[in-house]
Amino acid sequence: MLLTPEQLQPLLAQQAPALAAVAPRVLQGSRFVREVLGLLLDAQDDLHDFSQPYKSGRIDALLNAAMAEVTDAATAMRALRRVRRRQMARIAFRDLAGWAGLNETLRDLSDLAEACVQAALKFAENRLQQRYGVPRSARGEVVRPVVLAMGKLGGQELNFSSDIDLIFCHTDSGECDGRGALSSDEYFAKLSQDVTRLLVAQTEDGFVFRVDTMLRPFGSAGALSASFAALEDYYQVHGREWERYALIKARPIAGSLPAGARLLQMLRPFVYRRYLDYNAIGALRQLKKLIEDEVARKGLEDNIKLGAGGIREVEFIVQSFQLVRGGSEPRLRDHRLRRVLRFLGAEGYLTAAVASQLDDAYVFLRRLENAIQMYADQQSHALPDDARARAALLAALDFEDWQTLSARLEQVRGVVREQFSQVFSAHSDAEHSPHLRLVSALWSGTLTADEALDALTSIGFKRAPQRVFELLRALHELRLVRAMSEQTALRLLQLLAQLFDEVLQHPDPEVALERTFKVLEAIAGRSNYLILLLESDVARSSLVRLCAASPWLTGFIARAPIVLDRLLDLNSLYSPPLREEIFAELAERAALLATPLDTEQAMDLLRHYHREITLRVAAADLAQALPLVKVSDRLTWLAEAVVQHAVAFAWADMRAQYGEPHNRDGRVAGFAVIAYGKFGGIELGYGSDLDLVFLHDCDQLDEDSHGGARAIDNGTYLARLAQRVISQLSTQTAAGRAYDVDMELRPNGRSGLIVSSITSFADYQRSDAWTWEHQALTRARWVAGAASLQCAFDRVRAEILMRARDDQKLRADILEMRARMRLELDRSSESLWDIKQGEGGLVDIEFITQYLVLRDAHRDPRIIEWSDNWRQLDALAEAGSIGAEDKEDLIHCYRSYRSWAHQCSLQQAPTMAAAHEFAAKRSKVMAIVQRCLGAPLAVGTSDDG
Repeated sequence: MLLTPEQLQPLLAQQAPALAAVAPRVLQGSRFVREVLGLLLDAQDDLHDFSQPYKSGRIDALLNAAMAEVTDAATAMRALRRVRRRQMARIAFRDLAGWAGLNETLRDLSDLAEACVQAALKFAENRLQQRYGVPRSARGEVVRPVVLAMGKLGGQELNFSSDIDLIFCHTDSGECDGRGALSSDEYFAKLSQDVTRLLVAQTEDGFVFRVDTMLRPFGSAGALSASFAALEDYYQVHGREWERYALIKARPIAGSLPAGARLLQMLRPFVYRRYLDYNAIGALRQLKKLIEDEVARKGLEDNIKLGAGGIREVEFIVQSFQLVRGGSEPRLRDHRLRRVLRFLGAEGYLTAAVASQLDDAYVFLRRLENAIQMYADQQSHALPDDARARAALLAALDFEDWQTLSARLEQVRGVVREQFSQVFSAHSDAEHSPHLRLVSALWSGTLTADEALDALTSIGFKRAPQRVFELLRALHELRLVRAMSEQTALRLLQLLAQLFDEVLQHPDPEVALERTFKVLEAIAGRSNYLILLLESDVARSSLVRLCAASPWLTGFIARAPIVLDRLLDLNSLYSPPLREEIFAELAERAALLATPLDTEQAMDLLRHYHREITLRVAAADLAQALPLVKVSDRLTWLAEAVVQHAVAFAWADMRAQYGEPHNRDGRVAGFAVIAYGKFGGIELGYGSDLDLVFLHDCDQLDEDSHGGARAIDNGTYLARLAQRVISQLSTQTAAGRAYDVDMELRPNGRSGLIVSSITSFADYQRSDAWTWEHQALTRARWVAGAASLQCAFDRVRAEILMRARDDQKLRADILEMRARMRLELDRSSESLWDIKQGEGGLVDIEFITQYLVLRDAHRDPRIIEWSDNWRQLDALAEAGSIGAEDKEDLIHCYRSYRSWAHQCSLQQAPTMAAAHEFAAKRSKVMAIVQRCLGAPLAVGTSDDG
């Protein structure tokens, strides 16, 4: 007999006083809990654990104890059902009492289901093996079962009265080794049936969990359990888009868990595409449409799971990001929805506010769903009509009245509907674009040339309609375009119509369209990217804006279309990371590499990250959100991070093969990368080479390396290490190359060793280096490798640069080198001036700075503290080497020149200015040169006057 709350309350006060205080709310909220508590109190059961959260493994231990003496199916079923009933009452009590948050409730429900499946599998497996023996493969290895949890159980988010979605499988094919020949397929089919029966059979104690196995390959027509090989073959050949969606939640919960993890790793390429997969959005949209049709057909509009703004829409929002980006972002492969949602907000895929709103909505909807089901332990997702059930729901959720609860539900569903609409917008407007009909006519050739030009002119292509017509025809004739399926070609036409809309908003639409078409030509064979631009207004608008602003950036995107993903997030696109963030992001991605020693994978990581951050820097640059100095800073920090990881990857690769080189004292030999030129001077631009020098401190080059599969002499080891670093940076792969590397500044130039000892480097700088090499050293700095070598290099640099010099010889050397460079490199003419090599240009400012550093560093160590031109000039002024006004003029001119040259690089224009353009600045620079050196930097001899 079901006791009333008033009858149960005194019993609880007597037997479980810790529960009595909150019992009124709980007992009103759940008939199921009242029924089970009545049974437990009648049996004098200890309810102490109702007031305590469980630690991991507690439910497993309870089930194991309950199943320890079980000998037949009937007692196994009884044990499973009684543990389930008691634990469900405990979970519901804690939830309704407010003692457990949503995460605890869902976790405990999932742990209970998982433990029940494990116990049922263990019992059924023991009984089958007693009869048929152990299943073994042709190699004699034991074939193990694996149970994959799907859906809510896979995500550890099981609701109170949910079915559990399971896929049964086994590691291999073979036969059992007992009496009678039973194939492994037959054995595991029986095992699946027995486990399911133990869980679902209705007895006097009820059931454990309803089991749904329809997600298995071929559904009801498929085998109850499939081998790993059969599963892999099925998903490769027959796998459908909705099955990718389902497998996001897959998690091994019973049988051989390591084998289950291997299976999911094997199936990962089916679930997560290697590159961004925008086809997934269309597939999810179609699946959602099927659900909406079912909702309409069955009148389920108020269903809090399937209806508009319900739980399923939150899941679809999160899983759309997982399917699209999970192949390139490992952190999106988590099967737990709330954790992925937090990541989406933290990383800017969704705004933090939207992610928080969706999380709040999800928590409310899941608590509402559980409260509905906890009332009578029935599977329902609809608000109750019965007055008693409504009163119970209000008590369970602590709402004062039905109107308040309904208003809160409508507000939550509105939030979800709005975000779902934004993510899954069908872009039906594209099909009715005013330009789609024109694009289709131009594409199909139904207009004459004159009609086409008139039509293009009329919509806004007034300057060069002929060029637009030619671009369309050229795109039409591309081999990849002609090979498109009908569906992809239709998407392309819709995209072209949208691009017409976008480019016509720019001052020069023909130029914007021509540059954007270069990217289209590069992605014509990749439907994912076409769908991205078709589906995302933000990505499409960003692409057109960036292409219109810079031909260099257009080419950059066309060569590396993977960066198109970054166009989706305007917050991150125009806010490139700071130094610490760059290093942390790249380190985090490197840590997630499946196989750190996979050279190709490591190279791709560096190239993809280099392109991603370069795009973000360039976008912020073009939007004038970053001044030039901060652009150079970020490009330099990016290069430092990439070089450091290139060294780490090369070391790991060498260590795995050859061990490590050691010094005589037993220490591992150090290796370091020294940056020169623009890299050393913290002035990198887009597409800059890296001027590098490699150093080591090994003192026994003829000895062999230790600890590897085989040994090589240390000298060869370090040379190969340097070569692998260069390869990591500059080898052309499918992802391009990260940087070109220039080694010309190493000791003895092209004829020198690829890597030098710090000792020989110091000796060379002391005895054999030319003055121009000491000039180069002013801009050199350590960027990667052993910290001990950083200190050693800094000491050598300080020693060389702070050497007292003969000023007359120094000036003569500087003047002679500058004259030779100008003769060979200056492209100036009567009408044009070379801003870099021309008289009074960038190199003249660098030379005068380097001259003053070499002349005066022995007087003040602060002069060599920095390696960049601007801070060296500041230090020189503080040391009295140059007047404050001259210093400011040089810095101002240097910045102006670099800014102008920087813009030229973005426009792919030569750095040749009109002869009169920088006349005043050139005069100032030449006057300062004359004052400091006593001669212009074009004369081959010194002048003491």
